[in-house]
Amino acid sequence: MNPLSPLEISASGLEAQRIKMSVIASNLANIHSTRKADGSGPYRRRDVVLVAKPANNFQNILNENINSLVKVVEVEKIVEDQSPFEKVYNPSHPDADAEGYVSLPNVSVIEEMANLVLTVRSYQANLAAIKNYRSMVNSTISLLQE
Repeated sequence: MNPLSPLEISASGLEAQRIKMSVIASNLANIHSTRKADGSGPYRRRDVVLVAKPANNFQNILNENINSLVKVVEVEKIVEDQSPFEKVYNPSHPDADAEGYVSLPNVSVIEEMANLVLTVRSYQANLAAIKNYRSMVNSTISLLQE
């Protein structure tokens, strides 16, 4: 196994969680956006789709058994949530329809905060894995120097 594989795996996790945090921040920032920049309606909540892919390093290319074991996480795509918008009665709002209802974004603060906590914990777990791996490598080097 490539000695850098654990770092590659954790680094891919860090990058994926960073992107998720950015999307969550965007969702929270647009929680009251009743009109997109192009005027096409309220903001739609976005979500990140992650996939596990084989790590692309030289050893994996040579040895296909390792290829099935070493996986990295990648962002496959960012999708819009198609759940319905909440409608509130506010006839004085500039984005109200003919009946006086305004469509609000399909973003839930509770759901976004729960996702943020989960994402931060995953980010911290990847950082801890890198720290522990670094400690193991340093211990191994110390043992070899004796």
